[in-house]
Amino acid sequence: MQYVTLGKTGLNVSSAGLGCGGHSRLGQAYGNSTAQSIAIIHAAMDMGVNFIDTATAYGTEPIVGEAIKGRRDEVIISTKRTIFQQGASPTGNELLTGAEFITGVEDNLKLLGTDHIDILHLHGVFANQYDHCVQELVPALHQLQDQGKIRFLGVTERFIRDTNHTMLSRALEDDVWDVVMTGFNMINPSARHTVLPKTQEKNTGTLIMFAVRRALSDPDATAEIISELISAGLIDPSDLDTENPFSFLLAPNCASTVTEAAYRFCRHEPGAHVVLTGTGSLEHLKENLEVLQMPALPTEAQDKLRNIFGNVDSVSGN
Repeated sequence: MQYVTLGKTGLNVSSAGLGCGGHSRLGQAYGNSTAQSIAIIHAAMDMGVNFIDTATAYGTEPIVGEAIKGRRDEVIISTKRTIFQQGASPTGNELLTGAEFITGVEDNLKLLGTDHIDILHLHGVFANQYDHCVQELVPALHQLQDQGKIRFLGVTERFIRDTNHTMLSRALEDDVWDVVMTGFNMINPSARHTVLPKTQEKNTGTLIMFAVRRALSDPDATAEIISELISAGLIDPSDLDTENPFSFLLAPNCASTVTEAAYRFCRHEPGAHVVLTGTGSLEHLKENLEVLQMPALPTEAQDKLRNIFGNVDSVSGN
């Protein structure tokens, strides 16, 4: 396992992080038992993963808490809380007060079975909610820091709706955040221009989500999204094989699968510290972790991806 320093936090973290959300949620979405999901976490840890990312919204915090019993000092725990009141629309203005947020974090600690959270993120913040976060919730985060209940402050974007990183572009103007989580992948590399230069300048820890989603793992979804991008004039159909748009990545001495290429693309992007990967399968976990230790894609493949998708900022790949 390769390790990196997570920006200004100084934390020594595995470059591959275990994501406990996404479509799988440690396999809970597909019928895994709690024991099977715990086995995924234990296997990841045994293979050198020391960064585990979960969230209240995923429902996997209790599983993480059970898995790390007796091994808490082996892992960096990253978790997230939404900023809106229960039952409110994620896009609305029914936002939590600082006091309400602190009460919620006490629940996180109980579910995780720990007395401290290494990185606590405000989860899926929209640009129009950001000022409330700074004015009302950041003081609450600082209070939790002073009490030793959290170590570092993080914020994550809602990439499915904010594909051009409007919120994070604003957040990175402030010297508030120790860590951010951004969407980045082969078909929408726009964070390369709007997020990662700023995180590198500020030495902000950077977590990569959406490295692989349906558009990069399901041929039907790939065809659909490529068609949409061509119709929108965002990619030139003469630049790729529309029937098999990623075939050039499977050339000799490049990658064996599109998924492999997608993870390697993210892993070696300047400014990317931890690439999150999630699964409910032990075999799939091992494959992903092996891929995330592989070298960068050949220069020719990277140049072609840049030429085809370099101007895309309107899709998430989900």
